[in-house]
Amino acid sequence: MATSGRFLSVEGLSKTFQSENQTKAVLEGIDLELAFRDCLAVVGPSGCGKTTLLLAIAGLLTPTLGTVRFKGNPLAAPERRIALVLQHYGLFPWKTVAANITLGARLQRIDVSEKRLASVKKELDIEGLDHLYPAQLSGGQRQRVALARALLLNPLLLLLDEPFAAIDTVTRERLQNNLLAVFAQRRFSFIIVTHNIEEAVFLGQRIVVLDNGTHGIKTVMENPGMGSVHYRNDPVFFERTRQLRGILEGLE
Repeated sequence: MATSGRFLSVEGLSKTFQSENQTKAVLEGIDLELAFRDCLAVVGPSGCGKTTLLLAIAGLLTPTLGTVRFKGNPLAAPERRIALVLQHYGLFPWKTVAANITLGARLQRIDVSEKRLASVKKELDIEGLDHLYPAQLSGGQRQRVALARALLLNPLLLLLDEPFAAIDTVTRERLQNNLLAVFAQRRFSFIIVTHNIEEAVFLGQRIVVLDNGTHGIKTVMENPGMGSVHYRNDPVFFERTRQLRGILEGLE
């Protein structure tokens, strides 16, 4: 599914945060690459820097050391071809679904045709919700609205920070299937940060395990079997989840 080329590269990335009394290292010496039309899952114990890494890749957080390169160019600010979907959706409660979906495109002054807008809504099964507000939606619907807003920007790289964490298991699996279907039809790459072992194995062609002890990468697990909704029933899937669980238990 992946293609070759330095689409995204993280080179020697370190990040420390300075408080009044101390300096706290969160990431140290992170090196990774992502090809175009590739998908990566990032896992690790709480506090290991998963979200920090994602925000640095999004151009929202400046590394203390190291460089993030997107399509060969150093990334020093948010890039319009990189879209970020947050755990708590980032929807404005006082705006309707229609306004929330088109907000990103309007802010970036991207013209979106009614045909394209209708196509994205149909793709994510959120037709007929335009007049509603986020509080009137289910968790799964809110997540799909947030995803629609990101996809409307036609990103080359989609970053997802615990996107399905607050959703029940059945809906979560349905949305995971939905993400895979969109990924199969469109030309983009994605990185998903998750605490969920099964989700990481289901959605990541490679799985990066961060270590909260060294603040670096513990291991990268290859997972070539992913990409089909039937993978959950494959014995390889269960073996991968067992292996990943063992690695994570060793870090606690």
